[in-house]
Amino acid sequence: MTPNPPEAMSRYERGLRALADIDGHAGQAVIDSLAGIAPDFARYLLEFPFGDIYSRPGLDLRSREVATVAALTALGNAGPQLRVHIQAALNVGLSQDEIVEIIMQMAVYAGFPAALNGLSAAREVFAARAG
Repeated sequence: MTPNPPEAMSRYERGLRALADIDGHAGQAVIDSLAGIAPDFARYLLEFPFGDIYSRPGLDLRSREVATVAALTALGNAGPQLRVHIQAALNVGLSQDEIVEIIMQMAVYAGFPAALNGLSAAREVFAARAG
């Protein structure tokens, strides 16, 4: 039996699939952590970003993670989400060097403090992954 094509899946099912393709562990932990306080928000988190946006055919997951790491770095105040997406970027094929370059690029547009915070998050993810 073949799995349902994306267009036959619900938004929630597409979201679960996209999240698993990117990072089933950290992402699922975020979903699980919301179950006791905001289960509807957890569903929204799966349906919109992952079921609707990440599942679109216009970009591959690697390109989407490049954009996400850059955006979260530029925000400067999204450390936990940045660490999750740095892990996801590694999972979809970006190298540590590429991630560092993406974060360094953000110093031009978001400032040195945002880039420094991003590099700190990257160091934490790389160390956890190595150890």
